Amino acid sequence: MIRSMYGHQAIMQKGKIFLKSGFVSIIGRPNVGKSTLVNAIVGEKVAIVSNKPQTTRQRLQGIYTSENGQIVFLDTPGIHKPHHRLGEYMVDVSTRSLEEGDLIYYLVDATKPFGSGEQFIIDQLQNVKVPVFLVVNKVDLLDKEELDRVISSYTRHFQCKEVIPVSALNHTNLEKLLHDTFACLSKGPLYYPEDHYTDQPMSFLSAEIIREKTLQLTRDEVPHSVAVKVEDFCEQGENRWYIRATIYTERDSQKGIIIGRNGQMLKKIGELARKDIETIMGAKVYLDLWIKVRKNWRDNEANLKQLGFSLEDR
Repeated sequence: MIRSMYGHQAIMQKGKIFLKSGFVSIIGRPNVGKSTLVNAIVGEKVAIVSNKPQTTRQRLQGIYTSENGQIVFLDTPGIHKPHHRLGEYMVDVSTRSLEEGDLIYYLVDATKPFGSGEQFIIDQLQNVKVPVFLVVNKVDLLDKEELDRVISSYTRHFQCKEVIPVSALNHTNLEKLLHDTFACLSKGPLYYPEDHYTDQPMSFLSAEIIREKTLQLTRDEVPHSVAVKVEDFCEQGENRWYIRATIYTERDSQKGIIIGRNGQMLKKIGELARKDIETIMGAKVYLDLWIKVRKNWRDNEANLKQLGFSLEDR
């Protein structure tokens, strides 16, 4: 991890006021709201979101900087029982993050009952050496009595440093979450310049936005089989960019769904993705989308590596 000189100077300029900084790993089951929480705290679109489970596939970093210091949030894939090599990669990324943070948010969905999947995560947490916050999300959907029962069902199995109920969607109690997080962190440098909110390049964010729109618009049989790779990302004049990206799927039938009748689905995906990309870049974008079938790519190591899921680095 590169510690920027910019951040170090910012701390020294404070005189006797030392900032705090650190890394927070966010773990939990699929669809509990990890990416929504990171986006809400950072105030920018760091990670794509959808109502489909296992949307996040790689570890993403969201950077929050304030007068108190800097927190780098590690947004991870949901921990689940894998059914293919991609699933194994995702679970491995998540479990490794337990060793990479100065603090862990164990994020749970208040509307879901405690089950074997949660017990598996708690078993992993028993051996960590850093503080763990139980962050109970979607509390806006429960009354106080129901919430108390949910919290009790978790604290009976695991003793955490703090329990903090939040609603990531409605930004409820996020100030307390941040306040208590800084209280747990040590003095340290700013790892990134103050205006940075992610470490991901724009080409990666563009591919994720295209995948997000595909997930949102297509039927249930498509989302888990979709991957997106940006093949070309170049400037074409002042404040104008050309992006060529390929949407990969596993079957011809899925390709047909993504294209849609007379190409209308693909056109809609492109329109929505282009608008989001232009908003983030502050520039005009020509988005050129292609679709290819790559059968069973989720179980093929060569394909996974080409699409950015490097199993060799695990």
